[in-house]
Amino acid sequence: MKRRKPSMVREARPVYGEPEIPVSFSRNVSAGEFKARCLALMDDVRDTGGEYVITKRGVPVAKLVPVQTSRRRYLGSLKGTGKTLGDIVSPLDEPWEALEGWPDEE
Repeated sequence: MKRRKPSMVREARPVYGEPEIPVSFSRNVSAGEFKARCLALMDDVRDTGGEYVITKRGVPVAKLVPVQTSRRRYLGSLKGTGKTLGDIVSPLDEPWEALEGWPDEE
């Protein structure tokens, strides 16, 4: 099994609510075998994109699948998150403390 160098590993961010990506393999593994080989199975799933169904006495109880990752676009990523309350164009009717001592521009 080929290991990745730390410099090649990117931070993965999970993506929720997207359609599932077809997996390359699906294998059943007993809970005892999963306990003994957990780290190796996790590396296998990361590298190959497959999945393991963990069984307890032949009954499926959990699934080990790869995390779906996507790159986040920074440009426009905050669009629609702000809210404008009131009029932001017209001047205020009340005096502003920061302008005290300045000559009037009228």
